[in-house]
Amino acid sequence: MVEHDALSATRAAYDAAAATYAQLFRDSLRDSPLDRAVLGVFAEAVRTGGGGRVADLGCGPGHITAHLDGLGLAAYGVDVSPTMIELARQAYPGLQFDVGSMAALNIADGGLGGVLSRWSIIHTPPEELPSILDEFQRVLAPGGHLLIGFSASEGPTRPTQVYDHAVAPAYRWAPDHLAAMLRACGLAEVARTIRAPQPTDRRQFQEVQLLARKTPGQPT
Repeated sequence: MVEHDALSATRAAYDAAAATYAQLFRDSLRDSPLDRAVLGVFAEAVRTGGGGRVADLGCGPGHITAHLDGLGLAAYGVDVSPTMIELARQAYPGLQFDVGSMAALNIADGGLGGVLSRWSIIHTPPEELPSILDEFQRVLAPGGHLLIGFSASEGPTRPTQVYDHAVAPAYRWAPDHLAAMLRACGLAEVARTIRAPQPTDRRQFQEVQLLARKTPGQPT
């Protein structure tokens, strides 16, 4: 399979920025009680949904994967950037980290109890996102949960907006539009959080996290 330009460009950009990114975000949860709370809800949802392994897709330097492990989940990380994966392995040698693409996960159908996609879809061109969401649905076991984070676009009439990201071109999504896309592939919204932009934020975007569940009996 020939790799498309957006994916290869994103990989190269994050390889180049990996060390700086790891330093900037290593302690990002420390000052974000809302994010810690949402991840805690996700962990509880995975356990009550039957448990199983959890993949942190777009794991970067591995700090969120390690947090999930600390919450008692059987978590491991996947990232398209080999440099990010190497940094994650160095920082958390007791955890598993694999190089891989969300577009074609090396995971069996229904093999996961949970999928975390924390701002990892933002570099996916809009026309390619439905196939990514289908892949999330495929790897989740019936009753499994997805937590997906992204930046919100401005109003429901603008389902997507491109913006200038520091690493690679990125996209914002209307929360209702993305929730409808999840429903279309068999992932029912359970809850959502919307964080208003803070005065110190470099970008004045709302941050959205959607928790969705694969309907029991839903085919992979």
